[in-house]
Amino acid sequence: MTHPHTTEPYNFDKIINRRGTHALKTDALLTRFGKTNLIPLWVADMDFATPPFITEALKKRINHPIFGYTQESPGYRPAITQWLKRLHNWNVDPEWLTYIPGIVKGIGLAINTLTNPKDNIIIQPPVYYPFQTVPQNNQRTVIHNPLKLTPDGYQMDFPQLEHTLTQGAKALILSNPHNPSGTVWTRDTLATLADLCAKHHTLVISDEIHADMTLFQHRHTPFATASNTAAQNSITFAAPSKTFNIPGIISSFAIVPNETIRTRFYTWLKANELNTPNLFAAIATEAAYTKGWKWRKALIEYLEKNAQFTTQYITEHLPNIHVIPPQASFLIWLDCRDLHLSHHDLIDLFVNRAGLALNDGETFGPGGSGFMRLNIGTPQSILKKALQQLLKANKGLRTHHT
Repeated sequence: MTHPHTTEPYNFDKIINRRGTHALKTDALLTRFGKTNLIPLWVADMDFATPPFITEALKKRINHPIFGYTQESPGYRPAITQWLKRLHNWNVDPEWLTYIPGIVKGIGLAINTLTNPKDNIIIQPPVYYPFQTVPQNNQRTVIHNPLKLTPDGYQMDFPQLEHTLTQGAKALILSNPHNPSGTVWTRDTLATLADLCAKHHTLVISDEIHADMTLFQHRHTPFATASNTAAQNSITFAAPSKTFNIPGIISSFAIVPNETIRTRFYTWLKANELNTPNLFAAIATEAAYTKGWKWRKALIEYLEKNAQFTTQYITEHLPNIHVIPPQASFLIWLDCRDLHLSHHDLIDLFVNRAGLALNDGETFGPGGSGFMRLNIGTPQSILKKALQQLLKANKGLRTHHT
């Protein structure tokens, strides 16, 4: 598609074969799902070409024959801070920033630096599964503050959270916007969360990797901007990787406004040389944030069309599956509980009968059972084929059971 305000063509309809490139999405199907002939709509990267201004910047650097030790470019931090100001109205001091070698890694590094073994870490399931596994595998105790699914979408359970916080917790890991549901948390919700966590001396670690991809006029509120309390008791992780489809480049960064927390965390990162962007991360980040405004707009328009198409198709043809209306990103949370299938049979329906690879809801923890996460960051022709296969499999399932 061509964005109406630019002559640059961004073809999100183009089908690109990713098989044989060691792409996790395609080349891990056999080990993850037991089959290779599936439409891969699971892991959270998109099937769209990385935008040309990023590949051109990388090619320009690759043309130089030496890939030696590299220092941070002068434009790296200004690119990030100007983007955050323009898109989220967040004034970030460059001193608050550091490169981080991946957001999941960042969460692990923060937990290891700022908490101790056996400390309580709170998460809000159903939620991105590393929030559970990273603290657990680092010998921390994970405590759940489950989200409540209401007719208006997911909401935080603050009475339960306050009860949980009284037991003592060193950190709460926040998904903002929320993965897998695509919920964009309101400023009021985040400010209330900040007050409760600060009252109980619980650090908030906010994963904001999907922040730049809000849909249908929803606005992202960076946790640290919800209130001064939030700013002074938080670590924010973000990246251009989801928006510009470059997760393999590892271009994440952290933002810590509070000097005490920042000094403690960043001193440790620096001591272990984990704070320096690799050669390509800095180049890709700078290109994305200085040249990516129009591309992002065009991407959002395409994702909104995919979300509308998916919602309409499922509502019309698959009434026993309910779409949780997505407010951000390219992930759609499907409520399949009215199919009345066991976990095993739900997987069988999607994988063996429909030929689709999705993330199953159980991996996202309590509240995820009976759900599936669908990745719509793919050409609409592939999405249409996938939904048609699901419809056919569902009809076959009903025939099989009658």
